[in-house]
Amino acid sequence: MGLNAFLEKFKTAVRRHDESTNFTCDICGREVFGGERVCASCYGALPWNTLFCPLCGRKVGEAGICLDCKEKPLAVKRARSCFLHEGEAARLVVRYKRGQKYLFRTLCDFLEPVVKREFPEPYSLTFVPMTAKAEKARSYNQSRLLAEELALRTGAELLSPAEKTRETEGQKFLGRKEREENLKGCFHVRDRKSVRGKRVLIVDDTLTTGATANELAGALLRAGAAEVGLITVTSVAKKFPFGEPPAK
Repeated sequence: MGLNAFLEKFKTAVRRHDESTNFTCDICGREVFGGERVCASCYGALPWNTLFCPLCGRKVGEAGICLDCKEKPLAVKRARSCFLHEGEAARLVVRYKRGQKYLFRTLCDFLEPVVKREFPEPYSLTFVPMTAKAEKARSYNQSRLLAEELALRTGAELLSPAEKTRETEGQKFLGRKEREENLKGCFHVRDRKSVRGKRVLIVDDTLTTGATANELAGALLRAGAAEVGLITVTSVAKKFPFGEPPAK
C-alpha cells in the first residue's frame, strides 16, 4: 500500500471513529450511552419547524403562503429549515459559528432527514462562499462544512462554483432591503459549466431575511442552474432577530 492510500485509509478510520463516538449530549452535557449527539430530552424540546410557508419555509400561523412571499418571494424555488431560530437550536448555531466546529456533525444529523424528505429530486449541493479574509478569521466556512458532510451522507454531488468577491458590512441590524443592497453583486459564479442545467441546493446555517440566499441563488440561476433550493438548520421570522437596531 502506497503512502497516499495509507493516509486516506487512516483519515477514513479517524472520521468513522469521530462519527460513532459520543459520550455527552451536545446541548445539556449529560452523559449518553447510545452514541447519540443529543439526548432524548433535549431532542424533544428543540423548536422544530412544523408549520411553514411552502416557499420560504418560515413558520406561519396557518397553512399557506406567508405575506412576505406573497409580496416578494425568494429567488430559491423553495427553502426549508429544521428549527425555528430560538432556544437551544439558535444557541447550537451560534456556538457552531463561534468556534465549536465539531458541531457540524450534530447539525447534519438534523439536516439529513429534512433534505431527504423535502428535496427528493436529485440535487447537487453547494454552500455560501466566504472571502479568504473572513474564512481565515473564523478558520473554517461553516456553510461549506455542512454541505460537505451532507454530500458524504447522501451521495449528492458537491459543487464549489461560486466565490465572494468582496467583504460586506455587518448585517446584524439590517432588514431585508438593506441586506439586499449590502450584498448586491458580491457573489460570482466562476465555474458556470458545473451548474448549467442542474438543480442546486444551497446549504447554510440560518435563514434570516433571505438576502444572502437570494443573491447567491440569483447568481447560480444566471449561470444556468435549472433551479435552486435552500436548506438551513434554523430560520427566523422576525425582521430583527437579534434585537432592534441602535438609535441613529
